[in-house]
Amino acid sequence: MSKIHRRTFVGQSAKAGLGLAAGLTILRDAASVRGTPANEKLVLCLVGVGRGTVLGTGFGSRNDCRLAYIADVNRQRLEAQSKQITATPGGAGARLLQDFRKALDDKSVDAMVIATCQHWHALATVWSCQAGKDVYVEKPASNNCWEGRKMVEAARKYKRIVQVGTQCRSAPYIYEALEFLRSGKLGDVHFCRVYQQRFSNPNFTLGADTAPPAYLDWEMWNGPAPARHYNATLFANKNSFWDFGGGDIQADGIHQLDLARWLCKVDYPRAVYSSGGRHASQGDSQVPDAQVVVYDFDRLTMTMEYTGFTPYIIKTDAAVRDGDVFPNWQHNSTRVELYGTKGLMILGRHGDGWQVFARPKDRQPVLVAEKKGRFPDAPHFANFVECVRSRQTPNADILEGHRSALASHLGNISYRLGGRRLVLDPKTEEIVGDTQAMQLYRCPERKPWAIGDHV
Repeated sequence: MSKIHRRTFVGQSAKAGLGLAAGLTILRDAASVRGTPANEKLVLCLVGVGRGTVLGTGFGSRNDCRLAYIADVNRQRLEAQSKQITATPGGAGARLLQDFRKALDDKSVDAMVIATCQHWHALATVWSCQAGKDVYVEKPASNNCWEGRKMVEAARKYKRIVQVGTQCRSAPYIYEALEFLRSGKLGDVHFCRVYQQRFSNPNFTLGADTAPPAYLDWEMWNGPAPARHYNATLFANKNSFWDFGGGDIQADGIHQLDLARWLCKVDYPRAVYSSGGRHASQGDSQVPDAQVVVYDFDRLTMTMEYTGFTPYIIKTDAAVRDGDVFPNWQHNSTRVELYGTKGLMILGRHGDGWQVFARPKDRQPVLVAEKKGRFPDAPHFANFVECVRSRQTPNADILEGHRSALASHLGNISYRLGGRRLVLDPKTEEIVGDTQAMQLYRCPERKPWAIGDHV
């Protein structure tokens, strides 16, 4: 590992400093990506080839990007899935790595595209910022509240562009929804419902630990999480364990929660509480199969509602996302409902579009406005590349990604404490007057897989 991302920096982190970053629009750095002339390709390293395969082929298909490295701790998956990426013009000739830290030492690499497991997002981002790299990091930004703060601190300290993979922030149809809301045609929005519903397979038992397969660097995969022996079932269901994820409400529902915060123009909730349980499933999963989180904002109540046992609630398929039809909203698993004083807006992520309804007439729905969408990966990738060159703040800046992840984590903390109401101090982002809740705010770190108190 190079000195720059081993380094322990001396100084005091300002708890209230994150709020100042909201007004930042330009990140100047004379050393940033060699000035990135328009005719020079952005040199990238992709870390993780799960969702990363989509990211790698997306960036590799652009004529202004080149992938120098593709990394994954699972050598078997790396060798198999990297073929799709190296088949793109920008991916041809990419070097395969099992340890992405080697790319941090390569000064020719401009940016890291991080698509690891959730518990690696923060550490990989901080190390990348310390190494002078810009970052595109998948959602959710973090796996606990504290490490998300550190991601923002690192991005600001090292003047890095950090874009979170909440790609709806680059979707044209969402901007049109924002315009409709700001026009006042929906009235004042005082209630918002956010949904994450699906049918998963929550019934599993861990079974016995075994030796990890030879092709997997288990120690590095475990990384910043508490040390444990390899278990194939845990490895396959990692998001069902608090050390590695926060359930589907965090892993996937973060898209809708981020959208809802953006549409409703809110940053931090005053208070959060959650109820739920494992009602329809058995086994060793730690996360609920039914959960409701309530967020109290000024003059706005927002709920996040999750079910994992509902096969009749479905995700939108590509034919709807890239077509000219709307989802069947009552069976749409990833919708947001905004209740205004003049009407109801139902909006879907990732190209689902939106529709606005007024009071029914003759028992029939009254449609006021609508807009179809398209899947927003391409414009989100384009925004990242543009911002790396211009040093402007990206659409899904790490501060916004952190705030959305923070809200998700607070809901899970409340659930884990039996539905306890948590009060948040927006200046410090910490839970007020609850030592037990603050113990879940940050997970213990272990060396060498540690961010440290000072980035």
